[in-house]
Amino acid sequence: RLRGDPVTTLKITQVRSVIGGKQNQRATLLSLGLRKISQSVVRDDTPQIRGMIRTVRHLVTVEEVS
Repeated sequence: RLRGDPVTTLKITQVRSVIGGKQNQRATLLSLGLRKISQSVVRDDTPQIRGMIRTVRHLVTVEEVS
């Protein structure tokens, strides 16, 4: 992405419980700012955030927001 380009943002929504999940998945959800089912957060689309989403892809839904 070049300087001055608009930043793509992602709306991440937790749709499943982390109960019974691995410790790194719990930590990833917390670092994304998600604590409850149906809670949503908006984050910039960066490789780091994409990696976190990949870790918990079975627990969240993701949509692009412009």
